[in-house]
Amino acid sequence: MVDAVVTVCLEKVLNILEEKGRTVSDYRTQLEDLQRELLYMQSYLKDAERQKRTKEVLRIFVTELRELVYEAEDILVDCQLADGDDGNEQRSSNAWLSRFNPPRVSLQYKKSKRLKEINDTIKKLKSTVDSYFKLLTPSNVGRDNGTDRWSSTVYDHTQVVGLEGDKRKIKEWLFQSNESELLIMAFVGMGGLGKTTIAQEVFNDKEIDHRFERRIWVSVSQTFTEEQIMRSILRNLGDASVGDDLGTLLRKIHQYLLGKRYLIVMDDVWDTNLSWWDKIYQGLPRGQGGSVIVTTRSESVAVRVQARDKTLVQAGDKTHRPQLLSTDNSWLLFCKVAFAANDGTCERPELEDVGKEIVTKCKGLPLTIKAVGGLLLCKDHVYHEWRRIADHFRDELRGNTSETDNVMSSLQLSYDELPSHLKLCFLTLSLYPEDCVIPKQQLVHGWIGEGFVMWKDGRSATASGEDCFSGLTNRCLIEVVDKTYSGTIITCKIHDMVRDLVIDIAKKDSFSNLEGLNCRHLGITGNFDEKQIKVNHKLRGVVSTTKTGEVNKLNSDLAKKFTECKYLRVLDISKSIFDAPLSEILDEIASLQHLACLSMSNTHPLIQFPRSMEDLHNLQILDASYCQNLKQLQPCIVLFKKLLVLDMTNCGSLECFPKGIGSLVNLEVLLGFKPARSNNGCKLSEVKNLTNLRKLGLSLTRGDQIEEEELDSLINLSKLMSITISCYDSYGDDLITKIDALTPPHQLHELSLQFYPGKSSPSWLSPHKLPMLRYMSICSGNLVKMHERFWGIENTHWRIEGLLLSSLSDLDMDWEALQQSMPYLRTVTANWCPELESFPIEDVGFRGGVWTKTPLHRT
Repeated sequence: MVDAVVTVCLEKVLNILEEKGRTVSDYRTQLEDLQRELLYMQSYLKDAERQKRTKEVLRIFVTELRELVYEAEDILVDCQLADGDDGNEQRSSNAWLSRFNPPRVSLQYKKSKRLKEINDTIKKLKSTVDSYFKLLTPSNVGRDNGTDRWSSTVYDHTQVVGLEGDKRKIKEWLFQSNESELLIMAFVGMGGLGKTTIAQEVFNDKEIDHRFERRIWVSVSQTFTEEQIMRSILRNLGDASVGDDLGTLLRKIHQYLLGKRYLIVMDDVWDTNLSWWDKIYQGLPRGQGGSVIVTTRSESVAVRVQARDKTLVQAGDKTHRPQLLSTDNSWLLFCKVAFAANDGTCERPELEDVGKEIVTKCKGLPLTIKAVGGLLLCKDHVYHEWRRIADHFRDELRGNTSETDNVMSSLQLSYDELPSHLKLCFLTLSLYPEDCVIPKQQLVHGWIGEGFVMWKDGRSATASGEDCFSGLTNRCLIEVVDKTYSGTIITCKIHDMVRDLVIDIAKKDSFSNLEGLNCRHLGITGNFDEKQIKVNHKLRGVVSTTKTGEVNKLNSDLAKKFTECKYLRVLDISKSIFDAPLSEILDEIASLQHLACLSMSNTHPLIQFPRSMEDLHNLQILDASYCQNLKQLQPCIVLFKKLLVLDMTNCGSLECFPKGIGSLVNLEVLLGFKPARSNNGCKLSEVKNLTNLRKLGLSLTRGDQIEEEELDSLINLSKLMSITISCYDSYGDDLITKIDALTPPHQLHELSLQFYPGKSSPSWLSPHKLPMLRYMSICSGNLVKMHERFWGIENTHWRIEGLLLSSLSDLDMDWEALQQSMPYLRTVTANWCPELESFPIEDVGFRGGVWTKTPLHRT
């Protein structure tokens, strides 16, 4: 990981040297020395990282260098903040005197002296291991420039290969079972074989969905409790079950399933002590076609869960053992990943030979094939690069004695070949508990806050963060869980073997560890230990990693410890409940001068921000979404000139934003924006100054939020790609008139209209006004018909590829007319729209579904 730490630090050095502030003149000599030493070593560090696993001298060197570079980077941030302070101090007529403030001069001297000491120590370290450097292979630093061949997600994780027979077999068991019995099935096999994938294929099958009235998926981690499993089942059934005891939980499960045909999947069961299973098994209703699937690596678990109640008779053993992929299917899966950008087709014979050599070494294990295939997808498709990877893979496999070792070697290879900044992004996954569904936005915001994201080729920070996420998904190190109708990934997870690898690396590199001690990153869960904060003053990231449907319960004394970690860059306390107002708990937050990302999303009680927030001049991400009790935003928000993301989505008690938001010219994402109805708050006209805005969410409830002269406020936002307009809880016909008169920018890529009160769609919602629109979502509201301009005039057609229509009880629309207006349409999602009878979507008036255009196959 030290190569990644050095890369991030070098980026900061280069940025500072390009600036013209006081920092450069005060520290130029030390900065140039640091840059020179790090540049020299950077070319060798990738190989040193690999060889430190077997060479103790290199391990010690890498460890010492990592700590020095971390300290140097902290000093660099302090330097930049010192320069930034000058701009704010100049609001005072005597601000220039502060430069000669004795404490400040003393601090500058100490920082400069310490930076020189770090440089001297790095030189000594280099001379100590100089002989080893001669044995290492220098990497091409220019090649590791923070970009991949593909900056967007290319590989489709929904594709499966060679599991058709498995799926067919399980469905036959389910459909042919005796409904008077409780059918128990076990999928057993080693990790990475595809047990969970088979279960998911069955679980999500359309016929299975129709057959079972209740489908429940439970991820059973190694550290689960009987109570957690029961609560997970109930959450699947829509019951939060807060405060219930075990007996009540079990009775509730029985009541919800009674009289229903149900399917329960218990994924990845480890513990052979199955006392919890006995209780749940006895509590499940019988005689109605209930079925349970258990996936496990343990043969004894498979036998144990199928041990029957003596009063029941089950015909035959229902244990399924997935097999390794055949040679043909192994190659097919590899091609789908490695050549995903070319529809899975290998068109270069020299790559096919090397590729088949690599696939043979994977021995039919799907996870291994995907890991190496994802690695090669992101590499240059030239023979010498593939040959190098094949040789490296061979070396990694040498000495392995089991298939599990081979899987871990393929994952290690994928990590070793990551660009430096992606290694740090990958290591943040070590913070999350097993089987945790992870919000993509939380990852990306944290990466930006910590400085892991490299801004290249004029890309925005948020777009570059998305590129990092795509880099990990394309390599199959991250699995996609949920997407929006437009294909945007919302949540993800990691395979438990990937988690084993990332936890091991993170622990060795002091990035994080399960104990939360002597490391720089912590994950907050319900059983958070106070000592993890007390003894850990090097912390840079504290992130809420609680699972979906759960919350953290934190006491105020513990929460106050966060403000003692002065190098903290990311503080994410989302989904947390506190025993006191956050404004009191975090009243010392001004001490976190390095803080760049602050998330208080879904916290309670958050009524107002901490008073001392105005001193957080390094803040780039501020997220207070879903805080229904938040009543006001302090005016100090307009002082955060580095702010990139401001998210106030679903803050129902918030009346408006403070004046001056338009001065935050670096903003790329502004969500939940409520224009003021008077001059005491921020008006819509200020948005026109946010020329870097990529994503905008507007909350409009009254017509007087928009004045006549403000109707063109959005038209010149040339970088704006996505707009959401929400009219939740609106009233007054004048709002409809004002929205209809708005002029959105013509280059808009995605539009979402929520709770629109009009009977007819806005007149600007047309292919003429929005010629580049690709995705449209209309949810809830009073729409009855689409404006005549919606259907196009003078042979103009929509370029829309994805359409979502939801909860529109009165909307009438003809399917053929829609297809004629949208010839490029690929997917339509529609539900709770009873008048859309002509749509080829079953049950469109209720749960609905998705229509997908059948792709034309190449010949």
